Amino acid sequence: MDYSSFQVLTFDCYGTLIDWESGIWDALQPLFMAAGRNDISRKAALEAFARAESAIEAECPALPYDQVLQKVHGRLAEHFGMETDGALDEAFGKSIAHWPAFPDTAEALRLLKKRFKLVILSNVHRAGFAASNRKLGVAFDAIYTAQDIGSYKPDLANFRYMLAHLEEDFAIPPSGVLHVAQSLFHDHAPARQMGLANVWIDRQGLSRGGDWGATAKLRERPEVDAIFPDMRAFATAASFPAENISP
Repeated sequence: MDYSSFQVLTFDCYGTLIDWESGIWDALQPLFMAAGRNDISRKAALEAFARAESAIEAECPALPYDQVLQKVHGRLAEHFGMETDGALDEAFGKSIAHWPAFPDTAEALRLLKKRFKLVILSNVHRAGFAASNRKLGVAFDAIYTAQDIGSYKPDLANFRYMLAHLEEDFAIPPSGVLHVAQSLFHDHAPARQMGLANVWIDRQGLSRGGDWGATAKLRERPEVDAIFPDMRAFATAASFPAENISP
């Protein structure tokens, strides 16, 4: 790809910049411990999370993400035959603040910031992203959340909102936008529908036979313009002239 043709990189955050799968798994441990369950694998828990999250976001598009997580927690407890309560559900909803950034994220974003405007298009609420933003190491040029838009990706309304604001606020047309994300379901399928160039940060190795993790599955894989295993590799490739990120 000729990355010099793009003016802005638009990012999904969770799964791409923030290690939400580790965060989700850690935040589920109080429920499992209270139920005395040690027989649930991380893979099974994340697959169940993916199904519950996508269903609730479709059912309740205006619900803030922390409350989506509370409902997800309740459904996971029911799915695995456990009992939960309001305190456990609420704690899971607030766990976003504790989800860690991937080790390569902050340095990669700082390098990319030298060349591009950086924008977030996230499915979380404003307060949730604000907590994560403190781990990301850069000031983003714009932040668009599901709470601002009133719907959740993969709804095309989220991408239309982002593109309209990029054109209105920065005079950047869709041809100047490169969408960078991990989730095929939430991001790449709708991005291709909108005609956007896209880069897949395939942290799960799904293109090489890995699993879907905490992301809902698609029957067919959408097209992507480039695939990188992590943000470090992408930032190095997209920097021009070439610059290196320290190991």
